[in-house]
Amino acid sequence: MLNVVIINGGRGAAALIPALLAQQGINLTSVVNAYDDGKSTGDIRRFFRMLGPSDIRKVQELLLPESDVDHAASLHLFRYRYPIDVSRPQALADLRAFSEGRADAIVGADFTSVKVRYALRRFVAEFLDGLEVSEKVMGEELPLADCSIMNCLFAGAHLAFDRNFEAATKYIDRLFKLKGTVLPTSIEDKKLVALRENGEMLYCEAEIVELRSNVRIERIYLIDGGLDRERFETLSVEEKRYYLERNQSYVEVSVGVRHALQQADIIIYSAGTQHSSLYPTYLSSGLASAIADNKAASKIFITNIGADYETPTYKASDFIRGAHRYLNLADQRTYDMSELFHHVLVNESRLKSDETYVEFDRDGFHSIPVKLLIGAFESTASPGKHDGDKVVETIMALYERSSALGVSD
Repeated sequence: MLNVVIINGGRGAAALIPALLAQQGINLTSVVNAYDDGKSTGDIRRFFRMLGPSDIRKVQELLLPESDVDHAASLHLFRYRYPIDVSRPQALADLRAFSEGRADAIVGADFTSVKVRYALRRFVAEFLDGLEVSEKVMGEELPLADCSIMNCLFAGAHLAFDRNFEAATKYIDRLFKLKGTVLPTSIEDKKLVALRENGEMLYCEAEIVELRSNVRIERIYLIDGGLDRERFETLSVEEKRYYLERNQSYVEVSVGVRHALQQADIIIYSAGTQHSSLYPTYLSSGLASAIADNKAASKIFITNIGADYETPTYKASDFIRGAHRYLNLADQRTYDMSELFHHVLVNESRLKSDETYVEFDRDGFHSIPVKLLIGAFESTASPGKHDGDKVVETIMALYERSSALGVSD
């Protein structure tokens, strides 16, 4: 069995993960951070004082086994969001009826598995009981409009497992018999903020994702709790930077992630949004050391095909340089690039006329001691996105060659 670890965001590996699962003999682990705080995930985080399950559940959905008798019910559950005009009292009453065994289905998903139904009833009961108290403490109601039901179930599981987010995630993995494992980078509940080069603050993960600008993000930070926007804006840029540097929290990588990286035969750095999805993961203490200390694993970095709103001016070399920078920030060691990366995959095709493609700056790689592999990794069916099969075929060929040579080629 080949152990493959992929470091990715919620949708960044949507093409890659199915292609990996199609390979025979692969034990797949996806490593995802849980700092998302937008929309219903942000509400769940505020009311339950927990990490955000959004990106975790998105990857878990990709791993649902099609052969399972309850696959249709599971898929419906993972994709269900309450409508905008939902009747909150009725929705809560329906959930209570399900948790107490007076209804067989939850939001239209009817499971034949007694184990799944029992666990879901337990998580719904925990969610409802926790919500009742939280709403009294906060003096407001949790909005259910456009709320993912899986976010609610994660909140219940979080409480059921004594607020251990990793334990809750692992249990949900097993409950739905996922074809791989999804692990949160860390179980420490921190807030993600960022500072642009012009001194503009982005006060949450949602703002990093949504507020568009051509001004580069200078640095992201993980901090305890939020910042008072009104007061923080009175500070000079130097004072903002000083405060953030002194209050940055270097979270510990989770036990499960550390173990997976230590046992990995292949480690893949997926493409995706950098500052909201990938760099926060790299900021976990112990992550880089687990990667660097695994001398036997093949380590492959995949650059983005298209520019995104977080990195509109990035060239291909900027992606791996950024990853190297944040991986080095979290530990008290300085890692050479060659310890963390062996190959970098860069797309050279241009199939979509209206796509803003990431420029391949060959000169930018001259000082990077990593083997460069340039190819047509773009999907012909979905131009602007990676072709998962092509990328995985390339990765497997690299691994087989390095295994034959007895080195990380």
